[in-house]
Amino acid sequence: MRKIVIALNVLMVVVLMSCKEDATSKINNSNLEAAGQRDAAAKMLPVMSFENVEHDFGSIVQNTPQETVFKFTNTGDAPLIITDAKSTCGCTVPQYPKGAIAPGESGELVVNFNGSGSNLVTKVVTVSANTEKGSEQLRIKAFVTPKDGASVGPLKQS
Repeated sequence: MRKIVIALNVLMVVVLMSCKEDATSKINNSNLEAAGQRDAAAKMLPVMSFENVEHDFGSIVQNTPQETVFKFTNTGDAPLIITDAKSTCGCTVPQYPKGAIAPGESGELVVNFNGSGSNLVTKVVTVSANTEKGSEQLRIKAFVTPKDGASVGPLKQS
């Protein structure tokens, strides 16, 4: 039995060694070049560079609509495509460019705020795009005072 196991092991080693071919002979140089170009293109990404990522409306009267524009430039190597822009609530509505923005070109994202709330209000707009991070965040803030001019701070009790 022992001789059979040894013989089978020797036979297996001989078979495995005889099947070994030179792997470099199977390489196709045109495939290597195509793979290199594909990998280089995959590394090219757009970069969304904003002039400002936060806007302060200052003190506003309650329910007074406000609008601001966030300007950005594609400083990357590939076309920038914004797929979505959402706010943390319905009182803030972002509007973004629908087409591709080529490298070096600029665009604008308009944010409308309806002026609701009271005291210090901060809203976040999340922009989804084909950048490396996948999303960018913008902030707007305002100090909202009531229409009737009443105090919005804590009341002192006597």
